[in-house]
Amino acid sequence: MADVFISYARVDKARVAPLVAAIEAQGWSVWWDPEIAAGQLFDDQIESELAKARCVLVVWTPTSVASRWVRGEAREAADRGILVPVRFDDARLPMDVRALHTTDLDNWHNDAASSAFQEVLRAVRAMLARSGASVAGRAGPGAGPAVASPAESSRVSICVLPFSNMSGDAEQEYFSDGITEDIITDLSKVSSLAVVSRNTAFSFKGRNVDIAQVGRQLKVAYVLEGSVRKAATRVRISAQLIQVSNDNHVWAERYDRDLNDIFALQDEISQAIVKALKLKLLPEEKKAIEQRGTNNLEAYNLFLMARQFSVTGNYGNVRRCEAIIRLCRSATEIDPNYATAWALMAVAQAALKFYFNGPGDGGLAAAERALALDDNLAEAHAAKARVLTSEGRYDEAMIEIEAALRLDPESFEVNAAAARLYFMLSRYADAIRFNEKAAALMETDFSSVSVLMTCYKALGDVNRTREAARRTLVRAEKITIQEPDNGLALGYVVMSLCMLGQPERAKDLAKRAMLLEPDNLTMRYNFACGFAALGEFDAALGLLGPVFERDAAETVNWAKVDPDLDALRELPPFKAMMAKADARLAEAQQAAS
Repeated sequence: MADVFISYARVDKARVAPLVAAIEAQGWSVWWDPEIAAGQLFDDQIESELAKARCVLVVWTPTSVASRWVRGEAREAADRGILVPVRFDDARLPMDVRALHTTDLDNWHNDAASSAFQEVLRAVRAMLARSGASVAGRAGPGAGPAVASPAESSRVSICVLPFSNMSGDAEQEYFSDGITEDIITDLSKVSSLAVVSRNTAFSFKGRNVDIAQVGRQLKVAYVLEGSVRKAATRVRISAQLIQVSNDNHVWAERYDRDLNDIFALQDEISQAIVKALKLKLLPEEKKAIEQRGTNNLEAYNLFLMARQFSVTGNYGNVRRCEAIIRLCRSATEIDPNYATAWALMAVAQAALKFYFNGPGDGGLAAAERALALDDNLAEAHAAKARVLTSEGRYDEAMIEIEAALRLDPESFEVNAAAARLYFMLSRYADAIRFNEKAAALMETDFSSVSVLMTCYKALGDVNRTREAARRTLVRAEKITIQEPDNGLALGYVVMSLCMLGQPERAKDLAKRAMLLEPDNLTMRYNFACGFAALGEFDAALGLLGPVFERDAAETVNWAKVDPDLDALRELPPFKAMMAKADARLAEAQQAAS
């Protein structure tokens, strides 16, 4: 018995497949007719699965609207009150279901972070909750989202829109964004509130939005919006809480304070919202909100700058990692007990070590320092897990990942670290689940969707491999437009093109990139993966030579389990290169010890 039954027209299979994958990545079981085994009676099994389904998602297209089977399944689901309809190509809906709210997915672009898809998830989750479904019992850390309990469903829903930067200085954007993120974090600590995630809320940044429309789209009862003006030693924050159903202003306030009062001001805003909604703030929740990590304004300001690089950047930019590390190091020099700054520094150091063979211990000392100060920092556990994973200490890494997932299952860093560990363990289904979650949490993240290509390919799922390649291409190309020298993004563009059967375009781009940056080892590695997929083994081996001669143990260990290189493993030149790399690294380790 599946959680979600998908009703669609067979000719739309390629369009529906990524939708199925994205829903399954949330932890729900899905039934659609490719599940029918050869020789089974189609009608009988479809009827059986439809009768057992707790939620029916109907995919309306101009083709499916004309299908009597799809229309019949939709009518039955509507009669049972379990229908969630979506639409492509502005399909004209059957008359008997036009009254139901239907989500348009033309612009979701197979991106689980898109607001349209998030709307679908909320509808499915609500439907499963009403029908008594439960996916909470599945084993393993980070299992799919549990259906809301009665207590959870009674929580007040709210979205905090990005506060506008009114400082007249675009460089101050990090400050207004930081204030917004802190308010989201604070309100998320209140058990009686259901707060829309940061990534979803920030999808509205810079747009003129209609509050009622936002409320309908996100299915929230309240929306908080505001502005921040920072000038010299003063800060002015205006905020208003709006009830979506009637557009009433439940609460509004303007604060004009000394900048040094910013911490108390954030506490005051969060508590005022709780009071305006007539909710009870538990003592432990009040204490959690008031824990800022630092009381030093200068250290906090540096951390906000570093965090802005983190949430808007990507792992393919070495300067981004170095900037985060410098800013966090400065913050911790001012306040050595600033645990969140230590944790963010550890995450950046881990990325720098893995992608660019950076110096040092890959963030281990910074993560352990953060954990010594505050053992409840999920990102610190995740950073430590990344280091342990790179060193092949998988059992220890799993302990850290499980702790991180308990503390914050919605953290991008936590899901990315979990995905990396499961990939190294060749547990591809788990790696897919966490990579999908990471990609949904960070819209600039192209690395997670690129690894999905490899995972689906390893599982023999051709359709989803190609779909992951298309998603990777979209995200990575956006980065290369902004940063033409981003070698990691270029590598994934070439790899995607190879997976999508566009070898000439892939070769041309790789040739030009190699002329510009022949020593970018990460780029060479990903080019090699793409050429191996094309069967061009000599080109792949030529690209890998310098990688195995010079790159760090993290890359060599990754190569040992990477399915993208399986076609090369039995070739004598590949075996020789790998043996030399192992000998080089063993000698270096012995010298260091």
